[in-house]
Amino acid sequence: MLAYTMVGTKDLTKARNFYDPVFAAMDMELCWNDELSVSYGKLVDKDYPRFFVGYPFDGEQANVGNGTMTAFRCLDIAVVDRAYKAAMEQGGSSEGEPGYRPQYGDGFYAAYVRDPDGNKLAFVVF
Repeated sequence: MLAYTMVGTKDLTKARNFYDPVFAAMDMELCWNDELSVSYGKLVDKDYPRFFVGYPFDGEQANVGNGTMTAFRCLDIAVVDRAYKAAMEQGGSSEGEPGYRPQYGDGFYAAYVRDPDGNKLAFVVF
């Protein structure tokens, strides 16, 4: 259903320093990189949704939407833990440490972070 998701940044170099190790922890690859944006996903699978981070097209400053979050489905809880750890090591902030969230269903395991620009991300297994 989704082709890609994009979040804005105020500093692409800082964003890339955050996202490169986070996506590496999830076995995702750098798919695009120029002076305005970068994307991650699977290079060999054009149908795999991509995640972009970049400067807004209109040239205005990036803003974070309250209530907006991108959730990444992970293969197992070890991937959630690795992604969360990488996010914390790269200057992210915690919005919920890795753990089971029974209120969302049996076996729902997640971690929640914000990137340096304040964009909210979730790493989940269910």
